[in-house]
Amino acid sequence: MLLFSINGFSQKSKKQTKVLISTSYGDMTLVLYNETLQHRDNFIKLVKDEFYDGTLFHRVIAGFMIQGGDPDSKTAVKGQMLGNGGPGHTVPAEFNKKFYHKRGALSAARMGDGINPQKASSGSQFYIVQGKKYDRNNLESMGKRSGANYTEDQIKTYEMEGGTPQLDMNYTVFGEVIKGFDVIDKIAAVAKGRADRPKEDVKMTMKIVR
Repeated sequence: MLLFSINGFSQKSKKQTKVLISTSYGDMTLVLYNETLQHRDNFIKLVKDEFYDGTLFHRVIAGFMIQGGDPDSKTAVKGQMLGNGGPGHTVPAEFNKKFYHKRGALSAARMGDGINPQKASSGSQFYIVQGKKYDRNNLESMGKRSGANYTEDQIKTYEMEGGTPQLDMNYTVFGEVIKGFDVIDKIAAVAKGRADRPKEDVKMTMKIVR
């Protein structure tokens, strides 16, 4: 696979880009973090190229996340296994301790550590966190096992809003949902078949919004 390189979207900007994801279950508005520059620019390019239009949320797990971005899903028949498609490049990991897997986090999917020790992200596949709530004791135990050191703000967020703290600093978080949290819940609750693929296709379209 080719490593993604920035071209044309690398200008510095304090204004966050917003993306609208439309589905039959409603719309979600996301903001992309400027600090995760390569993921931001890659995502913007794919959205502008209409790469995601007609793709599916092909893997959904209630209490965890909803995943999409596989181009093979555009033409997939019912029951077809998905999750291996992409645009032909990866994006280097851009871990940032202030961006974590709270409810609504937009994160990049990736191949496992065994074949991807540098934790490079998929060039197109992403997931949006639904998650669940964790109490302080759960987080402290989790931190001891993983070596994670959760801040007080992170602990409060995971207690009050929920998330998937076990994924922190292992998958790049590069944005978050700011509107449409109910849509995450609706998609996560659909009936699923093999490999957590929804029995009825959940298609998406995306566009940049201001």
